[in-house]
Amino acid sequence: MIVLDSSFLVAYHNTRDTHHKAAAEVMARFLDGEWGRGLLLEYVFLEVVTVLMARRGSEVASEVADVLLAARELELVPCSEIFIEAVETFRRQKKSRLSFVDATIVNLARDRTDGLVATFDRELANVRGIQAIPD
Repeated sequence: MIVLDSSFLVAYHNTRDTHHKAAAEVMARFLDGEWGRGLLLEYVFLEVVTVLMARRGSEVASEVADVLLAARELELVPCSEIFIEAVETFRRQKKSRLSFVDATIVNLARDRTDGLVATFDRELANVRGIQAIPD
């Protein structure tokens, strides 16, 4: 399993993104089953469609929302049950500047994927116990 971060998904679905080519290569590996199922946090879904709405418009954002919700390769992870743990991770950080969503990703990745995260976020990639793809 691998956790999918919004930086990865936005880059993949936005051909204008500087990381699009690398994201397409990672997505091909993911769809070939290299890491098994992808975990998509509810928070990440919200970030992806919001960013795509701002950068590419409502039609693209709606299409991507439909694709993500229908993807059999993905498990949508509700955030209400893991909210308090994410708050604690967010509060405890000393050296990093993780967003709240990234703190939630860290917890999920450590708990369910041995730290594996598809991301272009360098702050997230530098967290102890996180293995960023691409590295």
